[in-house]
Amino acid sequence: MSIMQNSPSINHYHTLFLNSFPQLQKQQTALSCCRRRLSLMVRAQQAPISPNWSSSQDRPGRRSVLAAGVIASLVSLINQNSASFAAETKKGFLAVSDNKDGYSFLYPFGWQEVVIEGKDKVFKDVIEPLESVSVNLIPTSKQNIRDFGPPQQVAETLIKKVLAPPNQKTKLVEATEHDVDGKIYYTFEFIAQAPNYTRHALSAICIGNGKFYTLTTGANERRWEKMKDKLRSVIDSFKIIDV
Repeated sequence: MSIMQNSPSINHYHTLFLNSFPQLQKQQTALSCCRRRLSLMVRAQQAPISPNWSSSQDRPGRRSVLAAGVIASLVSLINQNSASFAAETKKGFLAVSDNKDGYSFLYPFGWQEVVIEGKDKVFKDVIEPLESVSVNLIPTSKQNIRDFGPPQQVAETLIKKVLAPPNQKTKLVEATEHDVDGKIYYTFEFIAQAPNYTRHALSAICIGNGKFYTLTTGANERRWEKMKDKLRSVIDSFKIIDV
């Protein structure tokens, strides 16, 4: 029943993309580091002061200056990873930042990471398996998602030939275009109906770093009203990072 059971292998997934878009060629996060560094700095700050220090070095004023320096260093470190840090602070979500493949996004707290062949990253709810988010990436020589056509045309092709198994009835609800930090994203909403369940889904696609990125999230139709705001937050959080 799970949508994951219908996930294509990585070779099949590549073939689907190539057949759908002939233009395509064959081809935790920094915050955890911040926490470790903060822990080390806090322990260093709490360490006993050496009796060899002069009384002038042990003045409260000097300790305040040292503490301020620690805080300034931490703020600087966090600012270097501001996108990842800000993403994770959104209530009810955790952040993923893949600095190797160049993307980041949020997923709802409580979802678990699973390994699915053919997908770069997958998180899902273990109780409601249709509630998931996955990322796929395919090499491409194109520089802009517009090179594949307008949003509706590209969305319909992806849904019918890649994002839903051929035995499912699909319906595109809407497709839109957004410019975020100079990169063009297509986002679209669709419904895929299988014999024993219906999945309501959202996808975001973009080109960057020589790759065609696809992020898809969704839920069982019966839970769509409850989950749609969370799933839209996932889609809205998807960003391509230059690497």
